[in-house]
Amino acid sequence: MKEPDPGRRGFLRLALGGGAAALLQGCAGTDNDTVAAALRGVSRFNDAAQAALFSPQTLAPLYPRSELTLPFRFNAFYSEASVPEIDEAGWRLAVDGMVLSPGDWTLAQLKSLPPLTEITRLICIEGWSAVGQWTGVPLHYFLGLVGANTRAKYVAFRCADGYYTSIDMASALHPQTMLAFSFNGSASLPDEFGFPLRLRIPTKLGFKNPKHLTGITVTDQFTSGYWEDLHGYNWFAGL
Repeated sequence: MKEPDPGRRGFLRLALGGGAAALLQGCAGTDNDTVAAALRGVSRFNDAAQAALFSPQTLAPLYPRSELTLPFRFNAFYSEASVPEIDEAGWRLAVDGMVLSPGDWTLAQLKSLPPLTEITRLICIEGWSAVGQWTGVPLHYFLGLVGANTRAKYVAFRCADGYYTSIDMASALHPQTMLAFSFNGSASLPDEFGFPLRLRIPTKLGFKNPKHLTGITVTDQFTSGYWEDLHGYNWFAGL
């Protein structure tokens, strides 16, 4: 399968980099609030450009097991020693918002649903990448089960480690987006890679793949994300 079109990536870099440079030149000599507002404007423009180019049916590349990255790299906003230890017996995934059947799901219930297994590349905004095998429930299938209103704009995620993020509905319905509960053929996710459940979305950068999920909300209200709020990362974060 083809790698993402370099021309598309180049356009997106231009949209962000060139636009930011032009706006910041116009902000020279002004206060920090003006600069921040300019950068937010550039980020919104970049989000819109990426959303316009996103194809709901274009698949991310798939890889053979021979290309698995071993060991797979840990990444989080804290050290590996601070990975949360979650008791499966007491864990629940809370589903709410614009759904017909809100409620809590156990890991056993999720594992009883038809699974998807794919070997895909996780690409970090820091410049590294790693190939892993993920098994889970396709998110579009799960949203159908809970009666999600797919005309809603966003799907937001809450995590046991305090992380949070959201994605657009088109990305949530992409056939490769999954609620992953297994890594590299193991019975469950290792703690460091998101036990008991994480979002795996190979059409977006790694920071849009939240771990240790505890809640999903289908909503029309924009809620941004951890890195977007703290460090101004681009929200759409498509590849």
